Amino acid sequence: MQITLRNASKAYLQMVDNSYLGSSDEVTKLMERVEATFVKHFANGNHRKGMNTLRPKAKRERHTITFFLGTFFGCSIAFLVAIIVSIHARDVINSPGRHQYMDNIFPLYSFFGYIFLHLLMYAGNIYFWKRYRVNYSFIFGFKQGTELGYREVLFVSSALAVLTFGGVLSNLDMEMDPRTRNFEAITEIVPLALLVVVVLITFCPFNIIYRSSRFFLIRCVIHCIFAPLYKVTLPDFFLADQLTSQVQALRSLEFYVCYYGWGDFKRRSNMCRESDLFNIFYLVVAIIPYWFRFLQCVRRLFEEKHGMHFLNGLRYFSTIVAVSTRTIYELRTGQTLLIVAIASSVVATIANTYWDIVIDWGLLQRSSRNHWLRDKLIIPNKSVYFIAMVLNIILRLAWMQTVLGFRQAPFLPRTALIAVFASLEIIRRGIWNFFRLENEHLNNVGKYRAFKSVPLPFNYEKDDEDKSV
Repeated sequence: MQITLRNASKAYLQMVDNSYLGSSDEVTKLMERVEATFVKHFANGNHRKGMNTLRPKAKRERHTITFFLGTFFGCSIAFLVAIIVSIHARDVINSPGRHQYMDNIFPLYSFFGYIFLHLLMYAGNIYFWKRYRVNYSFIFGFKQGTELGYREVLFVSSALAVLTFGGVLSNLDMEMDPRTRNFEAITEIVPLALLVVVVLITFCPFNIIYRSSRFFLIRCVIHCIFAPLYKVTLPDFFLADQLTSQVQALRSLEFYVCYYGWGDFKRRSNMCRESDLFNIFYLVVAIIPYWFRFLQCVRRLFEEKHGMHFLNGLRYFSTIVAVSTRTIYELRTGQTLLIVAIASSVVATIANTYWDIVIDWGLLQRSSRNHWLRDKLIIPNKSVYFIAMVLNIILRLAWMQTVLGFRQAPFLPRTALIAVFASLEIIRRGIWNFFRLENEHLNNVGKYRAFKSVPLPFNYEKDDEDKSV
């Protein structure tokens, strides 16, 4: 219908109803036997549960989501304007304490900025997956009717933006008000209180705020942490790939522990960088996401005996070496460290870029019908794929800001510059997500992916999934 631009659905349905398949008693009895077999073996005899899986109801769009999305989005814009006005009123940019604020408070709030940007990119991914009919809910193993649409993800991200901007504004307001200026410790606790609220919502056991999606995320995180002990499925290694783009967010969590755990917030100054223990964990935290992926590759290598998993694990190991040398150079500097950091980063960048484009996206196939792309494409405009490849290469080179000494700029403090490059990596990951799942969707049957890494449609937990906000 989309190709011919003709509304032929009514005539097609009439033809189906009048056909042998639509009117045959044998076909009807066969369907009933299949349903009875499925209910017996995959639903423990629970007819209602089995039929909900075989014939799931269409997900209902809720107007309340759109309403609250607009409300939170408007509030976040209002808070952002108020923050800009407060900064201008206090002349924070030219204030002597601006460096103290950027070193202490900015890294605390930047954690929520990274999460917000990642959610924003994920919402965009869902929108375009739906637009181009990429079956992301099946690939991820979501139970139909419980998967989040782009409106729900935008709703969550806008609510997070309201909480974050509200915290920043209250922090600035308490700084400006002479009556509260002396309560330094209370002012500094605002970001910690915001983090506690987000953590409590994430682990909330009640059937509210997309419990099924939250628990699905928590379960995947647990599988990543104990990677060698669990069979690796696509949602697990897909989440681990997302974590590799959130290194700065993990380092922000480490800064939370240092800033509040060691009592630096009471003095409005931190000595974290001068601590050897902090610097060691500063390196370890950056390696952890890549270590998860390395262990997942090892597990799949032993299970599936496929050489590609060995090469993939080797790629992540090279990334671990590159991240380690870059971090050590950032902490200690030195000519030898610079050479090692550049060499290891060049190797890791080339390997990762090749794997992104050729293996994960399935592009750059010389013998394909679409030259230098692949035989099957979802997006009609082929230039989009070439633009995505160029952007991926450019954004992959963000590591140069570390090894080449671009750690500060005349118009941006060091912490702000780090946040900019971290945001570029999150944007790159968002672009990668779309084409990675597009390739998985087009090749889902090839190499038995539908059975080895993608969950089967009846592989769900018990019917405790929530369908409410």
